[in-house]
Amino acid sequence: MRRCLRRLVVATQLGAAALGTLASLPARGAAAGEQVVCRYTYGGESRDLVAAPVASPYAVPAVAVGSYFKFRVVFQKEPADLAAIKVYVYADRDEGAVPLHQATYDYPPAASGARYGFTGLNFVYEPVRDGELQYWCRLQGGGAAAP
Repeated sequence: MRRCLRRLVVATQLGAAALGTLASLPARGAAAGEQVVCRYTYGGESRDLVAAPVASPYAVPAVAVGSYFKFRVVFQKEPADLAAIKVYVYADRDEGAVPLHQATYDYPPAASGARYGFTGLNFVYEPVRDGELQYWCRLQGGGAAAP
């Protein structure tokens, strides 16, 4: 029962984060239907984080993963000189979030159909507890093939 309740709380948190991302969508990005889907695995559980295009990266929230990591994906298509997909992993410390990993990918990504999407399989480690977060991302919709 406790495990089911924990999953419900995590799912609710993920849902709230996704709603925050959807609320910041520009009208054109929503019409195109293009999104970045990142699969992350931590503690033996895998989840998908869906990131729609945003006009400003500052409103995109980080999602709590376990009790230590925060995971954030920013998908910005416009303006053209800032178009990119950025993935951040933070340590959730008492004094605030501490960046552990940042990756920037061109938009549109080059190898979106590969086994581990356009990012490849990434591993991020907790410096204190020795835990591991794995993630990979793919582009979906808007004419791109969805694996």
